Amino acid sequence: MNTVVTGPAALLLLGRVVHERLRPVRHRFVYPVFCVRCDLARLAELDSWWLGVNRWAPLSLYARDYGPRDGTDLDAWMRAQLIDAALPADGEIWLQTFPRVFGYAFNPVSFWFCHDRAGHLRALLAEVRNTFGARHAYLLSAGDGGVIDARTVLVCRKVLHVSPFCRVEGHYEFRVRDSRCARAVQHTQHVQRTLSAAIDYHDAQGLLIRTVIGARAVPLTCANGLRALARQPWLTLAVVMHIHWQALRLLVKRVPFYGKGPASRTCDGMPETADAIGAPNQHDRRHAPHPLSKETQP
Repeated sequence: MNTVVTGPAALLLLGRVVHERLRPVRHRFVYPVFCVRCDLARLAELDSWWLGVNRWAPLSLYARDYGPRDGTDLDAWMRAQLIDAALPADGEIWLQTFPRVFGYAFNPVSFWFCHDRAGHLRALLAEVRNTFGARHAYLLSAGDGGVIDARTVLVCRKVLHVSPFCRVEGHYEFRVRDSRCARAVQHTQHVQRTLSAAIDYHDAQGLLIRTVIGARAVPLTCANGLRALARQPWLTLAVVMHIHWQALRLLVKRVPFYGKGPASRTCDGMPETADAIGAPNQHDRRHAPHPLSKETQP
């Protein structure tokens, strides 16, 4: 693929996670996070003493943590998946993920943003992992095969057990947004980029959980990276601690507990996903923005 490099190889995203359960009792929490969004074709450019690529550093990214998990080139692997799914594979592919922090990694979800040659978003791979070590990747595209924008709702059936407080049933609805706004900073116009990914989970009874990861993008420089690390030196470990602490709170609230591996139940006609990479979804709905989106704005 021949592309013209016009921007940075990566961005640092500073934001927070908003998570809300609607029933049988209302349960909501918010916590700060930072993550990296990087151009997979230029991953090697990021390697430095403070941000290691396939080696230990205060912050690091390992190819073996993603995709086929064997350390192979992630950009080439993802393009092969897109070609197999008859999706455009001739543009930039960006991975959004929590980096390893002092060698420790845990990513409840990583997003792969797959663009066409013109720069339009055409596919989204949501790579989900639970605390039991299982994982699944949902490959999503617009139902008409067109461009994915802020109004596009990408829907797929849930096939991976994530929480012991939810059955393996129902479906997810994903929305992504990438916006830019100009703000006056010291008498100059500064363009600020904000990004968000929203996930609604619907079980057999309807909407159950809303989650939004929202952030503002800044350059991934040594100063910005180390500043984020100083503010949250145990980021990935804290993510796991947050998950277990919230689980304890749900137990106290007597939310039904279904265990480590409840049986899968198909109830809504969502498309099956036969392997680690599911078939592209056939649903594309456009409607009002996600109700939690404003809360995630820095």
